[in-house]
Amino acid sequence: MSFATHLRRPLAWLVLGMFGLVLAGCGYNNVPTLEEKAKAAWSEVQNQYQRRADLIPNLVETVKGYAAQEREVLTAVVEARAKASQVKVDASTINDPVKFKEYQDAQNQLTGALGRLLVTVERYPELKSNQNFLALQSQLEGTENRVAVARRDYIQAVQAFNTEIRTFPGVIWAKLFWGAKPMETFTATAGAERPPAVKF
Repeated sequence: MSFATHLRRPLAWLVLGMFGLVLAGCGYNNVPTLEEKAKAAWSEVQNQYQRRADLIPNLVETVKGYAAQEREVLTAVVEARAKASQVKVDASTINDPVKFKEYQDAQNQLTGALGRLLVTVERYPELKSNQNFLALQSQLEGTENRVAVARRDYIQAVQAFNTEIRTFPGVIWAKLFWGAKPMETFTATAGAERPPAVKF
């Protein structure tokens, strides 16, 4: 083995190592890293929506005991929950505008039905003082706050990902190596600029 051949191997390893450092330093890994953060944030949004859906049957049963004649409102909540639970979502949903909108619309319908239920409760002072109802209402309010935080975190994660795949050098890695597509984000519901008329 000649001296030149003996030097080629370490030189090849050195070149490969430097190439790896260049790739790591120029954002090659940013696209999949940001994509995974956005997917994790999306999972948390789904987790909080599921927590809300799990609380609703108990809330409806408690209200039903006091306000059985409010069948229309109770039915609307149950139906909205069923519809929201039927919309199947997975990680691909965040790249599909149609499926994402369907999911968001179902959750917004459930939010509206819950709001109407809580307004209806105003007519039943004995229900408002019931410990079961108070506990459920508190859990539901806490869940709504968690949903808002999870959605905010998801929006920020998607913003970082979408910015990365549209700006240099991320756009190169996104198109050539990862095939990354922009992710969907939440939009405000129609009328969200007006505060809800709920009295407690």
